[in-house]
Amino acid sequence: MFTKTNKDSDTPTPSVNPAQDAIRGAASKPTARSAASIICGDMEINGSITSEGALQIDGVVDGDVNAADITIGASGRVVGEVRAEAVKVKGEVRGSIRARKVELETGAKVHGDIIHSSLSIQPNAMFEGQVKHDQDPLQSSAPKAANSDKSSTSASSSSSSSSSTVRPFGGSSSTAVS
Repeated sequence: MFTKTNKDSDTPTPSVNPAQDAIRGAASKPTARSAASIICGDMEINGSITSEGALQIDGVVDGDVNAADITIGASGRVVGEVRAEAVKVKGEVRGSIRARKVELETGAKVHGDIIHSSLSIQPNAMFEGQVKHDQDPLQSSAPKAANSDKSSTSASSSSSSSSSTVRPFGGSSSTAVS
């Protein structure tokens, strides 16, 4: 179990300082969190949140949320964009969701657009908005219009005498008369 060392040997022994070793080890390794950061039900945050780990939101966040994995609990509410590898909604989101995997559980309320690779909606989950499938929803910054060349050409044409409705992705409709 233990070995006896020869004190007369020529090999130098390194000085052992556990505090310095811990600091060196922490600085050289990326932080890996095993538990989610929790925003409790009695908390309200005004501003954006960014985390490299998991995030559980049971309170109110008025701002954008970026994390590796986000769960919005039944009492949780986010007003802003939600971006993560995986998003699970049990509460309310008023804003867009961008994630590879999106799950809307029973009782969820989402008012906004969802850009995803995988989407599941359970019974009695409410969703109002548009859905767009994307292989990498976290990389693209904004969705492109289906007929972007045609819409810009017809909107700039002055010879048209009919009215057209322009509805941007995620916005409300507005009517333009030429």
